[in-house]
Amino acid sequence: MASLGSASVNDSEAQHASLPEAQGRVALVSLTSLFFIWGFITAMNDILIPHLKGVFDLTYFQAMLVQFCFFGAYFIVSIPAGYIVSKLGYKGGIALGLVSAAAGCVLFVPSAKLELYWMFLLGLFVLASGITILQVAANPLVTLIGKPETASSRLNMTQAFNSLGTTLAPIIGGILIFGSMESESDSHSVETVILPYLTLAAILVLLALLSKFVALPQQSSSENQSADIKSERKSLADYKHLVLGAVGIFVYVGAEVSVGSFLISFLGEEHIAGMSEAQAAQYVTYFWGGAMVGRFAGAFLMQIVKANRLLAINSVAAMILLACAILGSGQFAMWALLLTGLCNSIMFPTIFSLGIAKLGGDTSRGSGLLCLAIVGGAIIPVFQGLLADANSVQSSFILPLICYLFIAFYGVKGYRPQ
Repeated sequence: MASLGSASVNDSEAQHASLPEAQGRVALVSLTSLFFIWGFITAMNDILIPHLKGVFDLTYFQAMLVQFCFFGAYFIVSIPAGYIVSKLGYKGGIALGLVSAAAGCVLFVPSAKLELYWMFLLGLFVLASGITILQVAANPLVTLIGKPETASSRLNMTQAFNSLGTTLAPIIGGILIFGSMESESDSHSVETVILPYLTLAAILVLLALLSKFVALPQQSSSENQSADIKSERKSLADYKHLVLGAVGIFVYVGAEVSVGSFLISFLGEEHIAGMSEAQAAQYVTYFWGGAMVGRFAGAFLMQIVKANRLLAINSVAAMILLACAILGSGQFAMWALLLTGLCNSIMFPTIFSLGIAKLGGDTSRGSGLLCLAIVGGAIIPVFQGLLADANSVQSSFILPLICYLFIAFYGVKGYRPQ
């Protein structure tokens, strides 16, 4: 899962003084742990959705409200989060984000005890709000710790650990939530979510306490000076490649989240794999693990293949794989869907970088628009849920296939600045 704001670092941030080398290493390790933990939490939704669907006897549309509330927080909170971080500073923003996320995890306890689905959704919104604040503070910090010329390398490294978190979450979450079910009646107990989320809350609080002892760069008073020249800037709507890039981010995040959200249900279909939820959860790690492996492979391939071409190739490959999953059955359809994770790997950073190309002084604003487009992860899964309710889980994957069709267009033509 891509991180919010990873490409929205403006030139003024380069004016920060670098930390001493030893302190910089400690700070970078600390920040990397944050990337890991929010990747882990995000992928836990793929385990949570089928469990809550079974416990509360939800339709697919109702179950997808999990992603709606989670990714909706990115859209609602990202701009206020920027203001909060500017007032509290990076260290204060990180601490607040961690504590807020922990509070969201703790809300799972009364939600489970009272068996209230709406309270789970509230807890997810609070949890995602904390993660949004955390990302707004942590992403720029990665670029400030160390030499400016190696900032991109550090961001890629931390992104890799974010992918590691999304890869491990289905395995660990599946064991903790589904593996603890000793009988058929246990599968209808919502209280199996308490232990994993209380553990996450404890880890988040511990990280918040430890963050107080980590030296971090301070914000520069010049960071917001660029706001004084906003009147001289063009409307963002004048940048066609940026607007299309925002649509690309919207459909990409939506498609990735949708596929991940429906994986366990898809693998449970008798004509696909007939797996139990506990078994299927272990296979979700192949989907997210493919994205992690593809990210490393993509970094190499982009040295010999143009970024827009690689984006188009990956999009077409994802469409073919989804078509195989929709029309096929058994192991063939199962692995076709799992392999779409490999295609997803380079999409977010590639669309992001193409979208902000040649924006000049409007780069920061353009990046903000692209970050808001992450709300696709809240909306598209809900519509796929409606399709699954009306027809079938298998046929509902036509929606992410259409999303990849637009991304292919963007890689072929829509990316060109005018």
